[in-house]
Amino acid sequence: MNCSIPFDDFDCILLGHGGGGRLTQRLIREVFYPAFDNPLLAQDHDGCVFPVAAGRMACSADSFVVSPLFFPGGNIGDLAVNGTVNDLACCGARPLYLTAGFIIEEGLPLGDLRRVVASMQQAARRADVRIIAGDTKVVERGRCDGLYIHTAGIGIVPEDADIAPCRAADGDVVICSGPIGVHGIAILSARESLGFETALRSDTAALHHLTSSLLANIRDVHVLRDPTRGGVATALNEIASAASVHIVLEEEQIPLPAPVRAAAEMLGLDPLYIANEGILLAILPEMYAGSALRILRAHPEGREAAIIGHIETGPPSVRLKTLLGGSRIVDIPSGEQLPRIC
Repeated sequence: MNCSIPFDDFDCILLGHGGGGRLTQRLIREVFYPAFDNPLLAQDHDGCVFPVAAGRMACSADSFVVSPLFFPGGNIGDLAVNGTVNDLACCGARPLYLTAGFIIEEGLPLGDLRRVVASMQQAARRADVRIIAGDTKVVERGRCDGLYIHTAGIGIVPEDADIAPCRAADGDVVICSGPIGVHGIAILSARESLGFETALRSDTAALHHLTSSLLANIRDVHVLRDPTRGGVATALNEIASAASVHIVLEEEQIPLPAPVRAAAEMLGLDPLYIANEGILLAILPEMYAGSALRILRAHPEGREAAIIGHIETGPPSVRLKTLLGGSRIVDIPSGEQLPRIC
């Protein structure tokens, strides 16, 4: 007999938790609702009706499949909230609402799920956003790596904000808000098969306070981008292609922590391609560069902000001026360098 007994307590997820019956309802009522409780979620409907301010809205969707689920400095839960908040923030939006979909593998310890949900609630509270709707599915053992989370976000864009990759222009500077590669190396250090240790902790954080301060004080910010999967190199190549510009990076100006450099060399990785979750790239006219640095450095997440390059006319590409005085093209990777980082 495989029938789950819905009134018993279980210490791990069963297929019955995804069956739509009493176990599903119990999971929702005892795990998700208490953590995400707010008046909009309390509508207890298949969707949510919510108020919006007049003006433009931004919408973003993302999926998180990080392995391991828990890593130094965070877990898949706060990563999901912060990542979606940052996608909205890089549209120039003020994030308001999130939805969260959970694909859970049979056998996941219920305690692990509670930890993830609690971290999502804490991250949402810090970011001042509400999780207003969601969904839960349970799949058989071996069908996913414990837990996948899909999120969607809604935000309001100020009337005078015009943020888009295609706006990068000749004479702009490229600013990086902090050290690169920290998140990716923290994830890799948690993988026992790689056999290395580091004191680095993921820098995952919501960055909308940075972006809102920047937009409130500088009215001509052209591009904002969080260089997550694919790292700084991929993000800048996407911008160069969208705007048909040439981006020149200065290697000596890129904030690269020594532990990231050492781990990348040991693993044979280029730090420019390592995923990030706690930094953003800002592209704006050079005349505003000094002000932008002061604004970013006034926040804990931006205290190591630096100008790392500039925009020129030329073929859409990214070029790195190296410490040795040479230069090389920084292209988009043809494959996946770091699987399951975000």
